[in-house]
Amino acid sequence: MPQISVIIPVYNSEKTIQETIESVLNQTYTDFELIIINDGSQDSTLEIVSNIQDSRLKVFSYPNAGVSASRNRGISQARGELITFLDSDDLWTPDKLASQFQALQENPEAAVAYSWTDYIDESSQFLYPGSHITLTSNVYEKILVHNFVENGSNCLIRREALSEVGGFDESLFGPEDWDLLIRLASRYNFVAVPLPQVLYR
Repeated sequence: MPQISVIIPVYNSEKTIQETIESVLNQTYTDFELIIINDGSQDSTLEIVSNIQDSRLKVFSYPNAGVSASRNRGISQARGELITFLDSDDLWTPDKLASQFQALQENPEAAVAYSWTDYIDESSQFLYPGSHITLTSNVYEKILVHNFVENGSNCLIRREALSEVGGFDESLFGPEDWDLLIRLASRYNFVAVPLPQVLYR
């Protein structure tokens, strides 16, 4: 059984999906499965994904239902004790999984590890740094006011914590990441990796 399940929901992402997947397959931490949830793509996304040969890669296709439903579908397929999500146009630095895994190993009371974010353009060139906020332990009051995690391509989450809070709210479009983090923070501690490891397009 893989230790980590990486879930990528994808819809009509032919321009970016190859680079996004490669940023996962190039991780220094290798004990993971990569679950692609094809959310009814109409372009060549599925063809591109099908041409990537890696035993850790699994592809599931469904009718279009949106990002929250796709992430929940990924959770239902996942076998790892830890779960993380990556949007189909974002990238990770090669040490992202290793650093967050180590942070959770060293902080068993925490259920969520997150890193800093930097922003990139459509050519994957650096644009500007994110907020680079480092908050740990009980972050509930802070995250109610401001989503310092910044995006849905960031956190590594213990599976039992995700199950406890019930996954993504499929009625929300836009704040679904923040909503999940608020529910997690109401019950569990967070731990930060103070490095820019998420490249948000």
